[in-house]
Amino acid sequence: MNTTPQIAPWHVNLMTLFPEMFPGPLGQSLSGRALDKKIWSWNAVNIRDFATDNHKTVDDTPFGGGAGMVMRADILERAFLSIPNPGKRIYMSPRGRVLNQRMAEDFITAPSLTILCGRYEGVDQRFLDAYDFDEVSIGDYVLSGGEPAAMILMDACIRLLPGVMGNVDTAGEESFAESTGGLLEYPHYTRPATWTTTDGRALDVPDILTSGNHGKVAQWRRDQALALTRERRPDLLKK
Repeated sequence: MNTTPQIAPWHVNLMTLFPEMFPGPLGQSLSGRALDKKIWSWNAVNIRDFATDNHKTVDDTPFGGGAGMVMRADILERAFLSIPNPGKRIYMSPRGRVLNQRMAEDFITAPSLTILCGRYEGVDQRFLDAYDFDEVSIGDYVLSGGEPAAMILMDACIRLLPGVMGNVDTAGEESFAESTGGLLEYPHYTRPATWTTTDGRALDVPDILTSGNHGKVAQWRRDQALALTRERRPDLLKK
């Protein structure tokens, strides 16, 4: 359980077997400062606290056979019903819809989220159905548990909250942002204007960026974003 003294405007409840994993990296940098400012808050619910046997068992073998163990619906329900304001419900799952920027923008419109971090082979489907959990994936691979995935989802959301990022224009110019048409972000350069590598190669900033012509700079950035997207993520252009 965290020690945040009050619920912030955007709150996350985490259903997990490993509450000590949080806030983890979210307690550092931008998200950590936002946590200190109470822009967001979190609460970890230890699912094992709601087991009823002496061994605090939370899983059982799957009906129909097969490898692995499945987290039990009755125990998950007790843990879930202990949360006063669950808000939008999310289950981190490799079979869910893949997280993207628009989903993150949507999630921060809910005052609170409840994120279920699965372990073992998965969770009893009846619990997900009974309490209308939205299954969300962070990519086409499998993790040992949902906690790292939950942190990634939270980070994608927290940085969009008002007051978190210093430059309000930054989020709107990044890869996948709606204002950029969902394109990948253009390349960035800073001082020195000519950088010489340790093996003697002199690399210059593109001349257009030092021209002072803001219109041409904007067009160059747009062209670069299109070229990078076409090369690396042509699926985004189809969308």
